[in-house]
Amino acid sequence: MNTKLFLAALALSSTTASAQTIKTTFAGDTAIVTVTNPTKYLILPIEENRPEAQVLLDNGKKTDTWMDVRLAVSKTDYSVPFELSKGKKAVVKIVGLAKDAQALKELKLSDTFDTRNTDYYRPVYHHTPLYGWMNDPNGMVYKDGEYHLFYQYNPYGSKWGNMNWGHAISKDLVNWEHRPVAIAPDAFGTIFSGSAVIDHHNTAGFGAGAIVAIYTQNGDRQVQSIAYSTDNGRTFTKYENNPVLVSEARDFRDPKVFWYEGTKRWIMVLAVGQEMQFFSSPNLKDWTFESSFGKGHGAHGNVWECPDLFELPVEGTNEKKWVLLCSLGDGPFGDSATQYFVGSFNGKEFVNESPSKTKWMDWGKDHYATVTWSDAPDNRRIAIAWMSNWQYANDVPTSQYRSPNSVPRDLSLFTVDGETYLQSAPSPELLALRDASKKRSFKVNGTRTIKEMISGNDGAYEIELTIENQHADVIGFRLYNDKGEEVDMQYDMKEKKFSMDRRKSGDVGFNENFPMLTWTAIESGKDELKLRLFVDKSSVEAFGDGGRFVMTNQVFPSEPYTHIDFYSKGGAYKVDSFVIYKLKK
Repeated sequence: MNTKLFLAALALSSTTASAQTIKTTFAGDTAIVTVTNPTKYLILPIEENRPEAQVLLDNGKKTDTWMDVRLAVSKTDYSVPFELSKGKKAVVKIVGLAKDAQALKELKLSDTFDTRNTDYYRPVYHHTPLYGWMNDPNGMVYKDGEYHLFYQYNPYGSKWGNMNWGHAISKDLVNWEHRPVAIAPDAFGTIFSGSAVIDHHNTAGFGAGAIVAIYTQNGDRQVQSIAYSTDNGRTFTKYENNPVLVSEARDFRDPKVFWYEGTKRWIMVLAVGQEMQFFSSPNLKDWTFESSFGKGHGAHGNVWECPDLFELPVEGTNEKKWVLLCSLGDGPFGDSATQYFVGSFNGKEFVNESPSKTKWMDWGKDHYATVTWSDAPDNRRIAIAWMSNWQYANDVPTSQYRSPNSVPRDLSLFTVDGETYLQSAPSPELLALRDASKKRSFKVNGTRTIKEMISGNDGAYEIELTIENQHADVIGFRLYNDKGEEVDMQYDMKEKKFSMDRRKSGDVGFNENFPMLTWTAIESGKDELKLRLFVDKSSVEAFGDGGRFVMTNQVFPSEPYTHIDFYSKGGAYKVDSFVIYKLKK
């Protein structure tokens, strides 16, 4: 090698490296971090349980937005990337952080950020963000073979705040490609929940086939705005005349929009206090109030949120009915849950056919903000939910990320004793996860233990059960590990209930509301019971009789549940089929 050329290259490399600098000065209580020749990211050290400081990338523009970040004061729990502007200099301002704070000592520059899994509890086959906080699923739409999942996202920490729309894309509802933030806060506020549609007929003037997102912005008040994408959801442009709908109401959010062919208009369902309001529009820009629904219907222990409205066929008939979803913090077991109403809709008003009944979509603690995909193929109505609960969502024992989504579920309607209910079946795409399996059949009269359900058990598996009752009062089974941690499930045939008990499931001490037994009524007169259990590293989802009842609960065992005990009380039962599948993406 030419020695002179090598030394010259080394000198140039040293000069370039030394030119990338971080300099911190103070103006009053504001730290001014000046970065020369910035990399893509400034890596911010985070201390989870500290008050938030305010951080701003100062480009000198009206669109510059302050972010709330729990910057490290005395120790660093983890780090997050803060994207810098391109050019020769970037200026970051920080307010509310002491001059001797650990974060200011540990600021780093990098063109990459390590998103490899560092949390033991990260699920194997449920969608989670690569890092940061996630709550409500948003803007779910299907186009050109791709399922788009947007979601409430805080990229600057693992607690709620700084609401952006995160984004992921899937071709099979199981494997997700993580995309950059789709819609970021601006002068009108942070980006709260909403929906997305395909404007097939160019009613909004953004182009035929454009994806149009409709979302709440949370600033001085809550308003509705829109943004559009002409590149299949890869980038969005905010409408220049936002917001498109305003109100003096304090809680005015979560627009769900769809095209109603009967009136040739777009319909928006909006959560307003403890009711749903319906608006219509010819172009997604100009909205007219049509009606409201809610007073005297369902549960009202908290504000209503995250509406969805769609039509479904009723099993075994030629009839169709409309379903209105509504999430609220007043579920059957405390706080977050999704209720629903079945009835009719004429383009202006929704009429609930059972005003005296409250119906719950899922009977666990961890199934909230349930919404469905627009334009799903084959007229399918596919739902997904935030798999957590506001009572403890900020406290669960993970830090790189917080919160998964439920598995996708195909919805339908069925009738029992003249009453119509919503059925949530595991989407058929989940069958592709199945790998190794074992099948057994046996009788249970007392206790039957299977010590090793499947080899190489990493905590991600599915169990299919078909049980014939032979006069047992209780049909029970518990998943457990060698640490004595367990999830106990029972059919109480006398009380006609199914229950799931997670009070000894592992780490339950992070919040007093987490230890819980959840239960639901089951249909009477059935001696054959069918159950599918989807177990992941930190959750159990139970689907009874094809989804006629569903129960979703998070769990945090210190090691996988590798064993199962079947037990009976007051009689015997036969397990006609016990199949366990190892699940792999």
